[in-house]
Amino acid sequence: MSRAQQEQKLKEQICDIGKRMYMKDMGAANDGNISVKISEDSLLCTPTGVSKGFMTPDMICKINSKGEVIEENAQNTSPSSEIKMHLRVYQERPDVKAVVHGHPLHATAYAICGKPLNKQIMPESTIFLGEVPVAEYGTPSTEELPNSIVPYLQDHDAILLANHGALTCGIDLMNAYFKMESMEFYAKLLFLTSAIGEPKELTDEQVSTLVQLREEKFKVPGRFPSLKSFQK
Repeated sequence: MSRAQQEQKLKEQICDIGKRMYMKDMGAANDGNISVKISEDSLLCTPTGVSKGFMTPDMICKINSKGEVIEENAQNTSPSSEIKMHLRVYQERPDVKAVVHGHPLHATAYAICGKPLNKQIMPESTIFLGEVPVAEYGTPSTEELPNSIVPYLQDHDAILLANHGALTCGIDLMNAYFKMESMEFYAKLLFLTSAIGEPKELTDEQVSTLVQLREEKFKVPGRFPSLKSFQK
């Protein structure tokens, strides 16, 4: 497959993820943005002012590591205004190849309330997310927002953004997107179980076993908080 064909496939994948996010209440209107690294100094990213549910591949922007457009597209679109946050993730985490930002309904509600997703209630969320902290509020499209996530990037692949939304990152587009989807499911479960009663958490021993499985059997890629942060 040629480089051009690979890029076209990634553009199509970005559009598919955008549609999934739009249909799953992860962003209304033009909310959210997606990016993927295609080389050390070039990325594909979603355009500004376009609904993620109605994007087409010819709208996707190609930029360099400074956020500058390096190849005009058929729609002459501009990169997302929040690309600064994506670029900071790539600077801080060389292992990351894709970033997804959205406003998932339940997870964003927790972000607005300043409540991290840190109850260990389900094996899947413990293994694939660990816990999700809340970064301090940063004004969108300014350096405040990327600065707010830096303290959490070395230990977390999923971060809530105070009064804003959420960010996930991964080794490829689907890996980053599935973390966003898993985080929203986790937040919804916490919301529902808290409405029913106090969620019954896994014991420290059960969590320790799951962490061991993650590291030794499943070999899940990415960054996770230390075991100590799980313990009550």
